[in-house]
Amino acid sequence: MAAPKREIGGAHVRIGLLTEGGYPYVSGDARLWCDRLVRGLGQHEFDIYALSRSEQQEDEGWIPLPPQVSRVRTAPLWSAEDDGVVYGRRARRRFAEAYGELVAAVCGAGAVGAVGSVGAGAAGIGGAGGAGLGGAGLGGAGLGGAGLGGAGGAGREARGAENSVGVPDVEADRFGSALYGLAELARDEGGLVGALRSEAAVRILERACRAPGALRVAREARVPDLLTVAAHLERALRPLSLDWYDGDGLGSVDLCHAAAGGSAALPGLLARHFSDVPLLVTEYGVQLRAHYLAASGDAPVRALLSAFHRRLAAEVYRQAACITPGNTHARRWQERCGADRAKLRTVYPGMDASRFGDVGESAESADPYTLVWIGRIEPAKDLISLLHAFSEIRRSEPRARLRIVGAPAEGPEGAAYLGHCRVLAAQLFPDEAEGAHAVGDNPVSFEEIGGPEVPDLAEAYAAGAVIVLSSVVEGFPISLVEAMFCGRATVSTDVGAVVEVIGGTGLVVPPRNPRALAEACVALLRDPERRERLGAAARARALELFTVEQNVQAFRGIYLEIVSQSPVRRLLVDDMGDPLPFGVPAEAHIAGRWTEVRPVAEVRLAAEVRPVTEVRPVTEARPVTEVRSAAEVRPESGGRPCRAPGVPVRATAPVGAAPAGAASTAAPIPASGAVQSGEPAPAGEAAR
Repeated sequence: MAAPKREIGGAHVRIGLLTEGGYPYVSGDARLWCDRLVRGLGQHEFDIYALSRSEQQEDEGWIPLPPQVSRVRTAPLWSAEDDGVVYGRRARRRFAEAYGELVAAVCGAGAVGAVGSVGAGAAGIGGAGGAGLGGAGLGGAGLGGAGLGGAGGAGREARGAENSVGVPDVEADRFGSALYGLAELARDEGGLVGALRSEAAVRILERACRAPGALRVAREARVPDLLTVAAHLERALRPLSLDWYDGDGLGSVDLCHAAAGGSAALPGLLARHFSDVPLLVTEYGVQLRAHYLAASGDAPVRALLSAFHRRLAAEVYRQAACITPGNTHARRWQERCGADRAKLRTVYPGMDASRFGDVGESAESADPYTLVWIGRIEPAKDLISLLHAFSEIRRSEPRARLRIVGAPAEGPEGAAYLGHCRVLAAQLFPDEAEGAHAVGDNPVSFEEIGGPEVPDLAEAYAAGAVIVLSSVVEGFPISLVEAMFCGRATVSTDVGAVVEVIGGTGLVVPPRNPRALAEACVALLRDPERRERLGAAARARALELFTVEQNVQAFRGIYLEIVSQSPVRRLLVDDMGDPLPFGVPAEAHIAGRWTEVRPVAEVRLAAEVRPVTEVRPVTEARPVTEVRSAAEVRPESGGRPCRAPGVPVRATAPVGAAPAGAASTAAPIPASGAVQSGEPAPAGEAAR
């Protein structure tokens, strides 16, 4: 008999890590961050749920996974075969109602402003019933059977979204209820792919665009525009048709952690809706901002797709238990999109500082007159301004040299931009020679990591006395953090999170200002003592804020805090499948003050019991599994339980009540909020 798995360093938590185009794929976004997080939290168990973006990404395979990853489930977001599901009359009506409400919320006039603004054309939601597409509105005999804010709503919390001034945002409720209605339809009928690709879906979208109160630009949409928008919505809503949300999937985890917003967080929304699993969302690059930057097509297409992604982002932020932006720049975006400030905790991304240790501890660079730029060569990096600034630098410091280290961005645009920069450098700086018999040399060089002169990244930073960043668009500047690890002085443009990262340890100038960039570079080239002082301060700041250790420690505390506030009954079984009632201690639950008297209707079970998810065979490495209870009972309108086959239900009960035959495992903790788990106290914000 294999020995049961012991808890290390406190509580053992089962986490569902949600990614889109990222971990565990070799070419995935944020792959290194996710891998370091999983390896750093060896006491927890991870189930990976990954959405792939392309066939090439799937063909490249996965990176080696640590032993704490117990399961990996993948689904292609780039392709979906027709599920072959044929809807009956009732299912077609449910789809028309839910999809009609969703696109009406997207096309509504309230979608053009801030996410928290009140939309138009939503009368009747939450009341006695409004005239929605397909017949009854959400407040009447539509989705959920009862109005939002009543007893129905298909298991959602009976509360409405509010904007920044406290006014209920009925459009947000409308979008969320329609989204969960489509998810329930997909679970009951076996999928949504065929319905979302049908002609009926396009006609519903067209009616929403032509309806009174719709966006003016939406009314201008032509048939090609409608087809493009409908195809994009079908792709974005594919996670609704996955079979990840039962008791053997995301319904069995303690916490869903989405490594990005948008489609990556959508499975977490459904796990919360169906099984009340808490959701944590981490965004180091705001998906909505990325969509805005990459938007293309005619005006109606851009407007409708932006409105959809804005609504989806608002719903993700609204339902998340905690949101962890990677910097203040991302945090401002999230607040603007409707995120509650109380849920936000800035956690800087962790980076490996060990490979830059030798350079950081070394003295001045070999060439004190060399400027180094490192990054991906693309228009957003504004190398044109850098080259013009360097022409000014050469007038003041003729010995100065500029080394541009990096590869062009993928696609023809990146190669064309690199070619343009090479031509400009040749025009601004003809090859120069010291004498009549010497070979001419250009003071600007274009190099790539791995070449004979730049064998690795650390050597690239070591080659320069000053590291330059000239971007006009930037999120979290990774190259600046690496330069800080190397103890190098920096000159940067004031974009994105640059000022937050630098924190006074480098010089910052306005973007698209070659003269200011040149003056800052010359000031540092002429003052070695100042360069050394700024480099030492930058290295100390980077080691304090941007290491892997601080990132892992912050998420360790956040995991335990979220789980402690969302307890579940945790039963362990031995190798034979027999229960171990005393296998783990009771989990702490922050329930407010001891003396607080709450009505019975507002009190949730101290320990929710969920159905057994899986019993693992003796030969598996994890003989001990978490078992969840048999059922959760939800109150429905009219006092009768209304559930589709396989849908868990939830019940309210007085304090201390427990299911028959099961002892409560939750114990209140003092009002101070300390987590009794053996782990360090939950980490607070890294920075504001």
